[in-house]
Amino acid sequence: MAQRGARAGEVGSLDILAFGAHPDDVEIGAAGTLILASRQGRRVGIADLTCAELSSNGTVERRQEEAAAASRLLGLKARFNLGLPDRGLQFVHKQAHDMIVELIRKTRPQIVLAPYWQDRHPDHESVSRLVKEAVFTAGIGRYRTEALLPAHRPARLYYYFINSTAAPTFVVDISDVYIEKMEVLRCYKSQFEREEGSVSTPLNNGYLENVAAREQLFGQQVGVAHAEGFVSAVPLSLPSLL
Repeated sequence: MAQRGARAGEVGSLDILAFGAHPDDVEIGAAGTLILASRQGRRVGIADLTCAELSSNGTVERRQEEAAAASRLLGLKARFNLGLPDRGLQFVHKQAHDMIVELIRKTRPQIVLAPYWQDRHPDHESVSRLVKEAVFTAGIGRYRTEALLPAHRPARLYYYFINSTAAPTFVVDISDVYIEKMEVLRCYKSQFEREEGSVSTPLNNGYLENVAAREQLFGQQVGVAHAEGFVSAVPLSLPSLL
């Protein structure tokens, strides 16, 4: 498995494993939730499928440095990069699928996060489909990849928002760590700030303000200052109404 950063075998099991197409995707939708989980003693990891080598601004090397800084603030136990082609995931579907299956089986998370399946960026939608398929496949004992790892099916798959603002199934109150979330996002200066020689993109034209407005909207709906929204494709089970 081609990876930059931590090796899955060295990390051990994780409680939460969040997948994104590019470094910064997971942070946009779920940084606050992951910070809270880390502070609660949960073992949290992120897997970026690509190095974002086609980004309009920044370089692969700088993006990796930014991701490392963000990871420290998030309190991650591991960050992986699968080294798959930016804007080319549709051409390596089987390879990507099996790499995700192997990572899930190696880290054995209880909760997996993936981008919401409707997004303006095709790579985000590709990752959403890939992770859904891989989560299912990882639990099939007779499905074998080169690593020959035992099957594991995460208990839950939830979808976070990057560019979408669909109605969430549930929200997580991140009011206490909202400032920290914004600090994490500001680690990606090459993407969210206008610098000398940079190209104008949606990300460096008020994007962080849009993220803040979405978190405030979700928070307002449940009576808190800021919240991150998530979608479950299947009903959530409650022990009772009380």
